[in-house]
Amino acid sequence: RALPDVLICGAQRSGTTSLFKSLARHPAVTGPTLRKGVHFFDVGYSRGERWYRSCFPLRASLRERRGRPRVRVMESSPYYLFHPLAAERIARTLPEVLVVVILRDPVERAYSAHAHESARGFESEPFARAIDLEEGRLSGEEERLVADPLSYSFAHQHHAYLARGRYVEQLSRLERHLGRERIHVVDYADLFDGTARTLAGIERFLGIPSGPGTPPGRHNARRRSSMPEPLRAELTARFAESDARLAEWWGRTPSWRT
Repeated sequence: RALPDVLICGAQRSGTTSLFKSLARHPAVTGPTLRKGVHFFDVGYSRGERWYRSCFPLRASLRERRGRPRVRVMESSPYYLFHPLAAERIARTLPEVLVVVILRDPVERAYSAHAHESARGFESEPFARAIDLEEGRLSGEEERLVADPLSYSFAHQHHAYLARGRYVEQLSRLERHLGRERIHVVDYADLFDGTARTLAGIERFLGIPSGPGTPPGRHNARRRSSMPEPLRAELTARFAESDARLAEWWGRTPSWRT
């Protein structure tokens, strides 16, 4: 069986499901045999590469044929971007993989993540309280994951509302292990601007022919009330330094800071 050529690594609640579904419609792209996210490099690494390979199609079904290019295999697990060991594991197992990352306004991403975790039964506190609790919930959890590669942290996966939005730290880690040339970062606002321009850029990065030119649809969205403006302003200010470092790393100003 094949291993992935492409990973959509995050960020969580930033349109990864929508991008996966858009790329899955392309004749030169396919996904895992059962579901979009296998979560091997974050919470399933102990299962081993043989198990991971079993999640993907047979190589013979992907070969270039008359009138059809070689089919690339992708997977989408948004926790890969945030898990402290995932980048190193990806580099070791998939030395030539290409990685796509979508970045969303970290304040909106945090609010969306809270609604998502609440709906799944993983969060019982209101948003403002969950933000206040985050530092205590996450204290020592990343260090524990690094010290014991077989350990798991529920809080790190499900309660990192602000920490997951400090993107530059996570992207720098990916770059350290994979190299900048294998990482393609797109802005959520550009991906969902009603055109297929950003999707076309992803296709070029992946080295696949142009697709049908259909703009990505929105999938996996959840209804939620509006965030109180004072809280939004406070959180926006808290991300200012991280966003400035992101702009320097990325070479552009994120849409939410223009």
